Amino acid sequence: MDHDFPSTTFDDAAFQQHETFATQPNFGCPACQSQRTTPRTTGKNAGAAIGTLAGAAGGISGALSSAITGAEFGMAVGAVAGTVATPFGVIAGAVLGALSGGIAGCAVGAALGEAVDDAILRNRRCLACGHTFSVPRR
Repeated sequence: MDHDFPSTTFDDAAFQQHETFATQPNFGCPACQSQRTTPRTTGKNAGAAIGTLAGAAGGISGALSSAITGAEFGMAVGAVAGTVATPFGVIAGAVLGALSGGIAGCAVGAALGEAVDDAILRNRRCLACGHTFSVPRR
């Protein structure tokens, strides 16, 4: 099956008006007036780490309390039915609870840390002189 493509590039006429990454604001350094600055994500990174740990701990504790209740119920039903419940369900529940809690905590912590970056911390660093400064919110 041979195809005759007129061009090997992806130049679609409908997308010619778009310029990717051309509208990113470049904030000048107040110390040396250099335009080479980069965003700092100190609060976002710290919030994500703390949120992940807190979410994982909450997920483990919630999963274990539910799993222990479920295991007690399963053992009571199993005693009547003649089967023995295994602890693998409890372990699997704790691991899945930690994973889901960690993911949720990371997302919430990163969002909170990003808000702290924007409002409180010095959120930009100059690559030329190393000066850190805040940029006012839009």
